[in-house]
Amino acid sequence: MTTDVKARPARPSEPPTTGTGTPSLKDRGNLFEVAMRQIDKAAQLTKLDADVWQILQQPKNEILTNFPVRMDDGRIQLFKGYRVQHNNILGPYKGGMRYHPEANLDEMKALAAWMTYKSALHEIPFGGGKGGIKFDPTKHSKTELERITRRFTHSLGNNIGPDWDIPAPDVGSNEQTMVWMMDTYMNVVGQNERHSVRGVVTGKSVNAGGSYGRREATGAGVMHCIVEWAKDTNFDLDGAHVIIQGFGNVGSFAARLLSQKGAVIVGVGDHGGYIANPEGLNAHKLQEHVAKAGTVATYKGAAKITRDEFFALECDVFVPAALELEIGVKEANALKAKVVVEGANGPTYPEAEDILLDKGVAVIPDILCNSGGVIVSYYEWLQNKRSEQWEHQDVLDRLQHRMTKTYGEVRTYATKHKCNWRTASYAIGLERIERCYKERGIFP
Repeated sequence: MTTDVKARPARPSEPPTTGTGTPSLKDRGNLFEVAMRQIDKAAQLTKLDADVWQILQQPKNEILTNFPVRMDDGRIQLFKGYRVQHNNILGPYKGGMRYHPEANLDEMKALAAWMTYKSALHEIPFGGGKGGIKFDPTKHSKTELERITRRFTHSLGNNIGPDWDIPAPDVGSNEQTMVWMMDTYMNVVGQNERHSVRGVVTGKSVNAGGSYGRREATGAGVMHCIVEWAKDTNFDLDGAHVIIQGFGNVGSFAARLLSQKGAVIVGVGDHGGYIANPEGLNAHKLQEHVAKAGTVATYKGAAKITRDEFFALECDVFVPAALELEIGVKEANALKAKVVVEGANGPTYPEAEDILLDKGVAVIPDILCNSGGVIVSYYEWLQNKRSEQWEHQDVLDRLQHRMTKTYGEVRTYATKHKCNWRTASYAIGLERIERCYKERGIFP
């Protein structure tokens, strides 16, 4: 195997915006190219074997399926589904199922690749995968969502499985989605194997074989990284001002857990708008409101602000927990935070990260801090394999141990190699994957 790696040229990636100042999803640029630019830096740093790098630059499998579903009114609608399987050298493909009208192949390729390195970073025996359906789930009834999910699962067939490819919830999907997928797969494999394949998906409800702690896992992982950063910098979280973009599962639980540490949530935004309260927002009440109203924008306990005003708020901690590529050059210049903790996948453009680092803003990357979900998904998968049910606190303790352990490894690597934390995180993952390829070789 050769040892030289050629870097890709940098490309401009400032996001175009809509009339409201929110970046247009379809115009944000090619997410897969952004992902590869990030990973290139680590490949250069580690002097990654060029043959291994060639393998990792494209997914192993890209599955597209167009499937018909009968709507409540009797008409037939055709849906496009995706499943990208990036790499499985370390274990079964693992990754979420995204239900979103702007879902596309390049997005899935990027998210699947990130999952590969996220699992490798945390030494979880999983590979990387990602999938979903290109549609707006909010425009469909629960019965239609069930039929769409079941038909999609059936179309995927044996492209998923508890020892091959394991889906999980993502944007637009949830516990119920996973239960439907599991039940459909159970009915496909046959009666005598039904209960041995519960691990075909993770993120299920506890009643259906899910794990305690999975619901809050990603937000808890974000919180643990913030706590470790505060220890490293001698920063007191009690009274610290926090702003959070995105208030779904990740953002809402991060807000609740940080509030328990004494932090004050002074600004929150989502797809519906942005709100702020310098005295602090009640994370529990806001989470309850969003569960009913679907957005933070109509919450009565805060003032409405613009997106630009949100990014300019005085704060100590910023948690982007919405969609990818939300932080461009404009947002990076406006931010006043001491640390950016990426609860979302790929929320920061490379140029924007350079600006933040130059300003002295710490950036804790997504593959480190938002990985609580895949860690507890691994625990759920183990419980299913062993026909066990772990105690809630046991799961949370295991999660904290693994998050703090990996955080320390990244800190040590970044210090030793004088690189930023994102590059350090990818480098650790790449080195583990490279060692595995060199030991196993290429068949035949």
